Amino acid sequence: MKIGARLILLVTCTVLTFSTTQAGTHAKTALETSSEIIVVTTADWDAVGGTLQRFQRAHAGAKWAPVGTPVQVVVGKTGLGWGVGVLSDDEFRESSDPVKKEGDGKAPAGVFSLGETFGYAAQARQGTRLPYQPLTTSIECVDDTSSKFYNRVVDRGTVAPDWNSSEHVLRSDELYHWGVVVDHNANPAKAGAGSCIFMHIWRGPGQGTVGCTAMSQEAIESLLEWLDPARKPLLVQMPKQQYRRVQKKWKLPALAGSLH
Repeated sequence: MKIGARLILLVTCTVLTFSTTQAGTHAKTALETSSEIIVVTTADWDAVGGTLQRFQRAHAGAKWAPVGTPVQVVVGKTGLGWGVGVLSDDEFRESSDPVKKEGDGKAPAGVFSLGETFGYAAQARQGTRLPYQPLTTSIECVDDTSSKFYNRVVDRGTVAPDWNSSEHVLRSDELYHWGVVVDHNANPAKAGAGSCIFMHIWRGPGQGTVGCTAMSQEAIESLLEWLDPARKPLLVQMPKQQYRRVQKKWKLPALAGSLH
C-alpha cells in the first residue's frame, strides 16, 4: 500500500509534488535538529512484523525519551530494503543488504522526513498539526517509472496524464482513512528507486504491505495527533541489527523492549 512523498499543492499547478532533503551536504542536519522521531525496527531484512516506538526531546542535542508504549506494525510483504532519505547509509550498508526498488514489495529502510497527512474526511482529524490533504476520486499516485510525474501524487483532472500505472488513493476499504506521507526517494525522484510510500491503517497483524508501514487505526490516529511539524519529525526505520550499527554515529535512542 503506497501514497507518495510529501504532498504540496502548488499555486501555479495542481500537481501535488514532493519536498525533502536527500542524503548530501545537509544530511546530518535533519537528524541533529529534529526533536521528534518515530523508530520502527524489525527482526531482520525479511521480517514483515515490527515495532514502532515514538521518542522526543526538549531540544536538539538533548537526550531522547520514549513517548508512550511500543506498538505493533507491519512493513513490506517482503520486508525492508535501504531507501533514499535524509541520511546517507553508505558508511553502514553491506554488500549483501537489500536495496529498495520499484515493485519489490519492500518498505524503505533509513531516515525519512514526513510530509502531509491525508484521509477520506473533508477535514483533518482533530489534533492533527501537520498539513492535511483530503483524498478525492481523481487523485492518483504515479508509480510508472517512465512518467515525468513518477513518485508524485497528482490530480488527474488538472494535468496531462503520461502514465500507464498509478494508484487511486481514495480506496474502497479503510486502509487510507488516515495516513501520513513518508518522503522517500524525493526531490528529485530517481526512476525505479521506489514510489508512493506511506504510514497508514493495516489489514491486520502479519499482513504486509507493498511498501508502506501500517498499523492499527488507533495507533495511526495517536501518531497523527502527536506529530508536530515544529519539532521536525522523522521516521527512522530499519532492522534491529542495522539500527544498533548506526545508533552511536547518528546519536539515536537505545532500543528498549520490542513486540517482535
